Amino acid sequence: MGEMKPVLPRRYHRLREVLNRRQTDLTVLLEDVHKPHNFSAIIRTCDAVGVFSAHGVYTEGDVPAFSETAKGSQKWVDIHTHPDLKTAIGHLKNQNHTIYAAHLTENAVDYRQPDYTQPTCILLGAEKWGVSEEAISLVDQAIYIPMFGMVQSLNVSVAAAVILFEAQRQRLAAGQYNQPSFDPETYDRILFQWAYPDLAAMYDEAGKPYPALGEDGQFLIEN
Repeated sequence: MGEMKPVLPRRYHRLREVLNRRQTDLTVLLEDVHKPHNFSAIIRTCDAVGVFSAHGVYTEGDVPAFSETAKGSQKWVDIHTHPDLKTAIGHLKNQNHTIYAAHLTENAVDYRQPDYTQPTCILLGAEKWGVSEEAISLVDQAIYIPMFGMVQSLNVSVAAAVILFEAQRQRLAAGQYNQPSFDPETYDRILFQWAYPDLAAMYDEAGKPYPALGEDGQFLIEN
């Protein structure tokens, strides 16, 4: 497959350290979050909290372009789009996620009340309109962030950060960041993709398995 300079050992160990803490059952679902700086800020928070993948539904247009706000975090968070809200929520519920919509409704509960140590998805709505009525009808529970000012809402990316860091707090206390969330085969595949993204794409295109890596990220056989 050609020559490839091995990744630096310190970077390889950093990648492993981050992957070890990735949470496969904590995610977000973005409903028409179109502004690039908001979208990018949410993905950056996902990376910081250890979210492995995020989901999006866009009734008009495509996923927004990343702004400088992302700081490269989009390389470390998988982003999946779905054709519509019902499909997206059905997919997540099939993976046993409880869906919480960040929206102030009559039946909403304080965002600190749910148990985020269980498989969890936070649904966040469009900047102007918030979570749609359809979404509220499909989710398991609405949650709200208590506020005491004249304005009773937060920027969507700020709300995402507040809720996700509460989920992180709960998961840290439960020891959920202390062991990888992946089976060994999946772990090795993702680690190779992170360490050698261009080479991984070449192997994927050729339909060939990735070469084995040593403890410092070096190739154990010729690639």
